Amino acid sequence: MNVKMKDIPMMERPRERLINVGAENVSDEELLSIILKTGYKDMSVKNLSAYILSNLNGLENLKNIKYQEVKKIKGIGDAKACTLVALSEICRRMNRKLASLTGVKLNKTNKVFEYYKIKINSSQEQFYCIYLDAGKKVLEEKLLFIGTANYSLVHPRDVFKEAYLLNATGIICVHNHPSGEARPSREDINLTNRLKDVGIIFGIKLIDHIIIGEDKYYSFLENGKI
Repeated sequence: MNVKMKDIPMMERPRERLINVGAENVSDEELLSIILKTGYKDMSVKNLSAYILSNLNGLENLKNIKYQEVKKIKGIGDAKACTLVALSEICRRMNRKLASLTGVKLNKTNKVFEYYKIKINSSQEQFYCIYLDAGKKVLEEKLLFIGTANYSLVHPRDVFKEAYLLNATGIICVHNHPSGEARPSREDINLTNRLKDVGIIFGIKLIDHIIIGEDKYYSFLENGKI
């Protein structure tokens, strides 16, 4: 059934749903509809999006499309083909940015910020630990905790258990504030002090604790708090 966009109630249209319920809660079809904007004479943008996803066998294959291939899909002209191929290239470039940190030398706070501001889902608080060797090269990164929009449950035992398993000599902790504010809360300060003290006892240094906000960060190290 080819449902035209004008026949869909305003609050159920893709753009309105994204605004009201958040991008993470709209379907693949709705996201693609927003990107394509319009359908064509015989097919609404919603149905065209569903048709494209069916031809691609799922959204995950969008990153592999080629211009000439996507042009073969009925309803896709030059403009829509360019839009989809550009989106495909963006996906590939972001994947390259999000390549594993393993083996990377982390000697600048900004390098950590640039990586995690893309990686972390800002709708929930996420707490990562980066485990380093003596040369500050990354042994492994671990997502240890996912909390609500207001807090996450972090225990030093879990942080340092992973450090021992990896034979790490240093740890960088990273978490986000979904509010967009990067300044540390009282809980952030208390946790950082606990991790620092436990690290001294166990001989595994807490190198930094970085809080990711909206296009900004707070580093305990840079602010002289570690």
